[in-house]
Amino acid sequence: MTLLNFQQSGIGPNIVLIHGLFGSLENLNMVAKHLSQNFSVTQVDVRNHGRSFHENNMEYSELAQDVIKVMDNLNIDSAHILGHSMGGKIAMELALTHPQRVEKLIVADIAPVKYPPHHQEILKGLQAIDLSLVKNRNDADKQLSAYVDNAGVRQFLLRNLTQQNGVFSFKCNLAYITQCYGQIMKAYQGSESFDQATLFIKGSLSDYIKAEYRDSILALFPKSKAKIIQGAGHWLHAEKTTAFNKIVSDFLK
Repeated sequence: MTLLNFQQSGIGPNIVLIHGLFGSLENLNMVAKHLSQNFSVTQVDVRNHGRSFHENNMEYSELAQDVIKVMDNLNIDSAHILGHSMGGKIAMELALTHPQRVEKLIVADIAPVKYPPHHQEILKGLQAIDLSLVKNRNDADKQLSAYVDNAGVRQFLLRNLTQQNGVFSFKCNLAYITQCYGQIMKAYQGSESFDQATLFIKGSLSDYIKAEYRDSILALFPKSKAKIIQGAGHWLHAEKTTAFNKIVSDFLK
């Protein structure tokens, strides 16, 4: 059985943290550090990301099953689940299809809807980087800037670069992520609903959760509430860490 790469910290009730597209478990370190004061925190690298295995399938049923396998391996019967962006979609899939494994659900800046493709320039830009010309991150940043003008987004994306003996490569599997992109954008495919406490956290500057998604959210998560973090964009846990951590802790109390 192939297991996702994971790391654990803290002691107490279990919570599993799932990162978003092009990310890795390190993205949620500041959330994990805060939660580990009161919880046993398990952070995972989603398949094709970080140090996890690579496979040319990113259906959410498979991605949720990957997390279940980690929980089984660690003898975690049920846990709170927190996911950001794509990780939020994995968390929702897990709650909807394996409700007995989920205590409370926290979804950061994503909805269970189909999204239009909007990462084409990022995918093009990452694939266009000529790694043979990269001697340091700055070289890669210069190449990527032709496609992605936001320096913060480039910095986030280039965390995927790893270096061994002076040779740079990508930790994430760009080819598989590109091929599976349609799967990643999909809406939830089933008809089950999740009847436990659920919290959606939205960044006020992000358009990933729109008012018109409310009915879709409530149909699947009838006990859900929403919180908005003012001045935060899509990477709300990184931009407004203190506010994000407080909202999460208050919800889990």
